[in-house]
Amino acid sequence: MILPIRDYSENCIKFGQNSVEPKKSEPYDKDTLLENNNISTRNRISLEKTIKAFTVYPSRGLAGSKNSNFYEFLTMGIVPYLIGSGTLIGVFNGTNKVFPHFSKTKAQKLGHPMALGVVLYGIFKQFSKNFITYPVKWKTGVDTELPYAKVNYRLQESEKDDLTSTEYHKIGESVDFPRWDLLYGDTSKGEKLNYRFDKIAKKNGLGEDLNDSDQEVKPIYKEILVKTKLAKSISSYLWAAVGVALAFQKPMEPYFKAATLKFWQPKEFFSQFKTFGECFVDSWKSLCKAAPNAENAFEKHAGKGLVGIAALATILGVLNSVHITNKPKHVDVIDKNKESVVC
Repeated sequence: MILPIRDYSENCIKFGQNSVEPKKSEPYDKDTLLENNNISTRNRISLEKTIKAFTVYPSRGLAGSKNSNFYEFLTMGIVPYLIGSGTLIGVFNGTNKVFPHFSKTKAQKLGHPMALGVVLYGIFKQFSKNFITYPVKWKTGVDTELPYAKVNYRLQESEKDDLTSTEYHKIGESVDFPRWDLLYGDTSKGEKLNYRFDKIAKKNGLGEDLNDSDQEVKPIYKEILVKTKLAKSISSYLWAAVGVALAFQKPMEPYFKAATLKFWQPKEFFSQFKTFGECFVDSWKSLCKAAPNAENAFEKHAGKGLVGIAALATILGVLNSVHITNKPKHVDVIDKNKESVVC
């Protein structure tokens, strides 16, 4: 068994300019696996990254901070994405009120579906990844989206600086170098060292009580990571296209008439959500039916064809991901009747 390299930095003597350590505002003291990967955890991570992308990270970059890094640069990619989406919505809807009535009606006919299409594109693209993640996790025991908090130790730029910063990554973010060390159990807390690997080994038919379940599982884990990344890349864009198509269905028109941002009028504001739900369901039905006024067979069946292709890509992606080719031909099982020495 190859034991993981542990982080013993908390037991080391640290030298600095000040005898009193700066106050820490980060929630973690060391790299931490966020095993409770639920909606609450994912939303908290997304919210924190989005807020920092608009505030902390640009501030560091513009100031020329030596602590600004590539992770912060990539995280700020959400800024042009949101600004661009807002601009696309505003281009078609922001100036409608200055148009003559006839032109305003024509602009709204395209602008409102375009605005909803931008929103549904982002929602469908992100949410549809779960269509791959959860079936693969259920079948193989591998959570390809398992997050962890990475603690960075920053260079001190002022006396009041917090010398730590938290980044959020995923265990399988790098296929070549997954964070295996975080998947091992903490023996000081009474956890079995390989208990997570044992579960995955059992799920994939390798058996129980393996001598080195971690070494048997790692090639399987990597194979699943590669296949799911490809499956999500393909299916998520297809489902995003489905989201845009839904926004342009005729049954959505009653929602566009009821839609409002006037939250100070609670009756109208909250009733629009019920209208949206009804229109959303009807739009699905419309998309999956043959178009009645289509000029050719392609246009007639384009909607349900798009849904079918997205669903087929998802199903094939899941089936390919759970089909493991790197299973070991032979595994060593612990012989409980044989005497052993624990060092």
